[in-house]
Amino acid sequence: MRKRLTDILNQSVERAINSGALKTKNIPLLILEIPRDETKGDFATTVAMTLAPMEKAPPRSIAEVIVNNIEDKENLIDRIEIAGPGYINFFLKKDYWVNTLKNAVSMGDAYGNADIGGGKSVQVEFLSANPTGPLHIGHGRVAAFGDTLANLLMAAGYNVQKEYYINDVGNQMETLGRSTYIRYKQLFKPDTPFIEDGYKGDYIKDIAQEIAEDAKDRYMHLPEEDAITFFVEYSKNNILGGIKKDLEDFGVLYSNWFSEKSLHDNGEVDGVLKTLKEKDYLYESDGAQWLRTTLFGDDKDRVVVKSNGHKTYVAPDIAYHHNKFKRGFQSVIDIFGADHHGYELRMRAGIKSLGYSESRLKVILVQFVTLLREGKPVSMSTRAAEFVTLREVLDEVGKDAARFMFLTRRSDSHLDFDLEVVKKESSENPVYYVEYAHARIVNIFKQAAARGIQAPPLEGVDLSILSLHEEIKMMKLIASYPELIEASALSLEPHRITFYLLDLATALHNYYFHHRVITDDMQLTNARLILMQGIMHVLRNALAILGIRAPESM
Repeated sequence: MRKRLTDILNQSVERAINSGALKTKNIPLLILEIPRDETKGDFATTVAMTLAPMEKAPPRSIAEVIVNNIEDKENLIDRIEIAGPGYINFFLKKDYWVNTLKNAVSMGDAYGNADIGGGKSVQVEFLSANPTGPLHIGHGRVAAFGDTLANLLMAAGYNVQKEYYINDVGNQMETLGRSTYIRYKQLFKPDTPFIEDGYKGDYIKDIAQEIAEDAKDRYMHLPEEDAITFFVEYSKNNILGGIKKDLEDFGVLYSNWFSEKSLHDNGEVDGVLKTLKEKDYLYESDGAQWLRTTLFGDDKDRVVVKSNGHKTYVAPDIAYHHNKFKRGFQSVIDIFGADHHGYELRMRAGIKSLGYSESRLKVILVQFVTLLREGKPVSMSTRAAEFVTLREVLDEVGKDAARFMFLTRRSDSHLDFDLEVVKKESSENPVYYVEYAHARIVNIFKQAAARGIQAPPLEGVDLSILSLHEEIKMMKLIASYPELIEASALSLEPHRITFYLLDLATALHNYYFHHRVITDDMQLTNARLILMQGIMHVLRNALAILGIRAPESM
C-alpha cells in the first residue's frame, strides 16, 4: 500500500508542477510514514514542508495544492486531512483492510513472500568460528542472526546459500593439536608442563582422554611432530562435530561447509597471490610480501606472506572471496562477531584488487552478548575456558527462546541475555508471549469444533461486520506484513520481525481478553474466525523465518 500511495502522491505533485501550481521543477523524495498516533491517519507525509523552502510558500498552502491534485482512481482513500504546519494524513477505506485479510487467508503459508530478490544469487557466510572450542553464547547470537537473515532473504525472493568457512589452517590449529597432545601426555606423565598459550578448557582434556582410551600410550612412543599431526586432525574433527551438532539443535543448517585447507591444497591461495603480483599490487619489504590495500581504501597495506614464508590470514581470505564470486554468487554477505572490526576494510580492498565491485560484498558485525550469573558477567575467552557455551543455554532455555532473544535487538546493539526472563511463562517472556498467541488461536478453533462450528470457508463470509477498533487494528497489522518482509530484507534487519510479532501478539491477546470470538451470532463468529485465520498465518510465517516453532499448545 505504501508504494501505491507514494505513486498517487508523486503523480499529484507532478500534476501540480505541470499546471504551474507549484514552481519547483524537481519532485523531491516522497516518504510516507505510519503515524504513531492512529488519529493522524494510516499514512502521513511531510512533503509539503520539504517543498516550502523551494516554493517560498507556507507548507499548509502547498499541502492544499497537493491534496487538490490527488486522483484516487483505485478508490483506496477514505479521506485526507491536512494537519499542523502541513502534514498530509491519509485515511484508507475499510474495504482495503478487509481485502488484505482475505488475501492473507487465501495465500496461507505464502502470504508475505516477496519477489524483490528476483532470484538473485546471494551467499550468506556467518559465524565461521574457529574449530578450537565449543560455541559460546556470543556465537549463538551470530548464528541466530545469520540463519534468520538467510531465511528472510529467501522469503524476499533471493536464491540463498548458507555457508560456514572452516578455519582449519594456521597457528590456532597447531596450538589446538599441541594442547590436546600435552593433555594426553599428562595422563601418563602427570608432571608434563602445559604450554603457556594452549587451550585450557576441560573439553581439551575430554578429547585427550578419548584418544587415550582408544590408543592407550601409542602416541607416547612416536616423535612429537608426528604425533602432533594426528592430534591436530583428531581435535579439529571432534570439535567441529560438536559445533555441527550444537548448530543443528539450534535449528541452523548450512548449505555448505567450506574448508580453508582446500584453498591451499588446490593452489587457489597461490593463484590469487600470483594474480596480485602480476597486477603489481604486491611488493616486498623487510623480507615479507605486502598487498597495496591502501590503493583501495584500507588504512594501511597488509602483509600477505611473512618473512618466514608463512601466509597470513589475509591471503586465504581474499582467495576465499575470489572462490565465492567464481561460484557465481552475485552478492556475498559476511556475518561475524564484533571482534572482526578490522576485517571489512581489508576484504573490500582485497576484492577490489581482483577487479570485483565492492558493492557485491556486505559485511555485518554482530555485537556482543552479556549473560549475567549472580550479577556478574561471565568471561568468554575460549583459551581460558571461562565461558558459557551455547549448549548450556540451549539445555536451560531451549532453541526457540534463545533464538528469539538473540533477535530482540539490532545486530549492532549490545544485548543483555536474561536467562530468568526467558524461562517465565508470562508476558514478560517475549517468545512465550508470541508463541502463546498462536497456541491461543489454535485453541479457539478447537473450542469452535467442540461446539460443532467448523472453520468457515472464505467465500460467503461477510467480513464488513468486523468494525471494532481492535479488529481494524489487527487487519492493518496483517496488511503491513508483506511490506515488513521487503523492508527488513532490503535493510538486512531481521530484528524488525520480532518487534512486529510482539505488536501482533499484543493486539491479539488484548482482543481476546475483551471480546469473544465464538458468539451466539454465527455471522459474526465466522467473520472473527476468518480474522483469527489471518493472524495465525502471519504468526506462523514470521516465526518460520525466525526459525521458531508455532506451537499448537503451551
